[in-house]
Parts: sequence; structure tokens; C-alpha cells
Amino acid sequence: MTRFAAVLLAAALSLVHYSALADDLAPGGTLRAVFLASNPAQAVRDPATNEYRGAAVDLAAELAKRHGLPLQMMPSANPATVIDAVAKGDADIGFVAFAPERVGTVAFSQVYMLVQQSFIVPEASRIKSVKDIDAADLRISGGAGDSITLYLKRTLKQAKLIETDNTAPDAKRKLAAGEIDAFGANRQRLTTMLKDMPGYRILPDSLFGVTQTIVVPKDRAEVLAAVNRFIDDARSSGLLQGTIEKSGIVGLSAAPAGSWTPSIPD
Repeated sequence: MTRFAAVLLAAALSLVHYSALADDLAPGGTLRAVFLASNPAQAVRDPATNEYRGAAVDLAAELAKRHGLPLQMMPSANPATVIDAVAKGDADIGFVAFAPERVGTVAFSQVYMLVQQSFIVPEASRIKSVKDIDAADLRISGGAGDSITLYLKRTLKQAKLIETDNTAPDAKRKLAAGEIDAFGANRQRLTTMLKDMPGYRILPDSLFGVTQTIVVPKDRAEVLAAVNRFIDDARSSGLLQGTIEKSGIVGLSAAPAGSWTPSIPD
């Protein structure tokens, strides 16, 4: 076989694998990516274009591009609906934070990004740091089903956990009424809320970094492997860091190579 023929054969074999993988990734011919519309760490709506932009949009677009697929971004209401869409086949991939409580119906990729979580408290509050949150007479809040709320359920020993309905107005109302002493969420969400909340402040430190992952259907091992390779490449090429910086969102960082990877259910 001549060198030229070998090159042509290799290219043909590569194209066959490429097409097969695209079919596995998006059986319907369009990569349907579901994301949490209320989480600015994933995406925000651009007021000028009315389109979503952000890390999840950029990463999904690049993944679709590499496999020759059109892309459909699908905003969703909460983490449970993101996972449910992928589990039921209504979406091909989903952007959602890993939590042990969410394991079971989908497979989680490695961590690609960390989203720092903190709290809004009244200006006069004795709470000065996240270390002060867990006290017997405090009522600590987070949105129902949010990563920080799941974390607080596992870790709070003394403080009482009170969930909001996952909207900023409900959190603001509860703070103003004195029903809660602190409200926790990601730093960008808190920063946005604080713009019209005189008399309140954000704690200077963070409780933890929420591990952002991409979920795929539970029985698609080859798709999961492809998504993990894509994340590795996005990290090493600088694509991941670039899209985080372009988003302008507060409190995001690329997960380092070799960082903790969620357990994948059998």
C-alpha cells in the first residue's frame, strides 16, 4: 500500500468512526443540550439578542461542532428537570452539578468547572464568615433542590435549614421578614440579588465549589467517554478557561486536571 493510499484509508476509517459517534451522541441528528436557565454560572440571557450565552452554551456548541451536528439549547427549570430530560431521552446531554442525591438515572462526566457558593446576610448580622453559619439559633436558607441546599442538608449540625421556592423574590421576602438569617447560592446569583438589596452584604468567603458536570444517558458508555475526552481537551487547549472568562460570571474556575470525578452508577 502506498503512503497516499494509507492516508486515504485512515481518513475514511476516521470518518466512519466520527459519523458513528455523532449518531450515538445525538441519535436524532441534532445535539439537544439541556441546562439550568436559572443558574448564571451555566448561562444567562443576553438582553441585546434574547439568546442565552455562557459556559454551557459555548461548550455545547463546540461539542456539536466537532461532531458535525446542529445544536439545540434547551433551558430547564431546575436540576431535577435537567436530569429527567436526559434520563427520558428528551435531551442528549445535560449541564448540572453533581450531588450524591442525583445519582441513579444518568451518568455523570468528570468535573469541568467549580462554582463558588456563599451567603447574603443583613448588614448588621453577627455572621461574618461561612464558619459562623452553623449555630443553633440560626435559620439558614437555600433554594429547593439547589446544590448548596443539598450540601447544607448533609453538613449542618445545629442551624435550621429553611428552603425557598428557588426564586430571588422568595429569598428576599424571607430575609426582609426575618424568617431566615442567611440565604445561600452561587456568588453570581448573590451579586445580582444584592444590587437592589440595600442593608445586606455577601460573606467574603465561600462555603465550597459546586462541581459542574455534563450528564448523558446511563447506558451510553461510548458517549460518556467522548464527553470526558472533550472536557480534557477543552481544559488543556484553554477553551474552557476562555469561555469562563468570556462569560464574565463571578466565582467560576476551571476544574484542574485530575480533579475529583463523580462516581458513575452501574
